[in-house]
Amino acid sequence: QVQLVESGGGLVRPGGSLRLSCAASGRTFSDRHMGWFRQAPGKERAFVAAISWSGDYTYYADSVKGRFTISRDDTKNTLYLQLSSLRPEDTAVYYCATRRPGPLGLYNAGRNREYEYWGQGTQVTVSS
Repeated sequence: QVQLVESGGGLVRPGGSLRLSCAASGRTFSDRHMGWFRQAPGKERAFVAAISWSGDYTYYADSVKGRFTISRDDTKNTLYLQLSSLRPEDTAVYYCATRRPGPLGLYNAGRNREYEYWGQGTQVTVSS
């Protein structure tokens, strides 16, 4: 059974940093593109970042570009999201997901329906 488990969320002050992890089990995802999404209270789930299976290509939402970094370690079957310069508007539940087989580009990185497996999420709260 495929399982994605996020961790690393918490309460942080504005300007602070966090590192989220997403551990995959049940199969290897070294051949799959992966991504992070987030959902703030009262809002729809939104794209944050995506990374190609090789790690060579990354894509970010404009709202997080330059502040967040997505990476992967396939030896550990783990996806990461480094969050820096956090703002109150970054408060949300963060989800990792694996994409269905197929290409990944800027044109489709944020399409929810193209992601196959999802984690349960980890809460990030940015507040002073």
